[in-house]
Amino acid sequence: MIYEPEEDSFLLSKYVRKYAQGKVLDMGTGTGIQAIAALENTEEVLAVDINEEAVEYAKKKNINAIQSDLFENVEGKFDWIIFNPPYLPKDEDEPEDSRLATTGGEKGNEILLRFLEEVKGHLNFGGKILVLVSSLTGEPEKLFKGYEYKCLETENLFMEKISVFLLYEKV
Repeated sequence: MIYEPEEDSFLLSKYVRKYAQGKVLDMGTGTGIQAIAALENTEEVLAVDINEEAVEYAKKKNINAIQSDLFENVEGKFDWIIFNPPYLPKDEDEPEDSRLATTGGEKGNEILLRFLEEVKGHLNFGGKILVLVSSLTGEPEKLFKGYEYKCLETENLFMEKISVFLLYEKV
């Protein structure tokens, strides 16, 4: 199963179109919506997904894509890294094939926290991160320790708020 774009994807792509330039990495590409948005401003986009089906789907859309568990198979540094992480807490009733796209771990934030730890070695000097976070994921000041950050926009949904954050390393 590939995560189909929803409100979170559309909100993030608005800012990808506005900011992403230079060398761009789309982490957790899914259908490739963020990579396609980034390609409007730059030709150097790498899409990454843990799901081989998503990687093949992106390649069929002529997107440069690789399979990787976060940064495991990613080489190089990037000017912009985009991530719409799976952020829901683990739910035993959720079908196994959709968990990969929606579940961020026991609490829902483990994948995001792992990403934030690993991303530092893949940002060019002055590089930035665009990330989508749900109110279900946790408080930004706790999640983004070690980063400067700014909330670009928040949207209220039925059971949660989703926000796009711009992050960069503290100097």
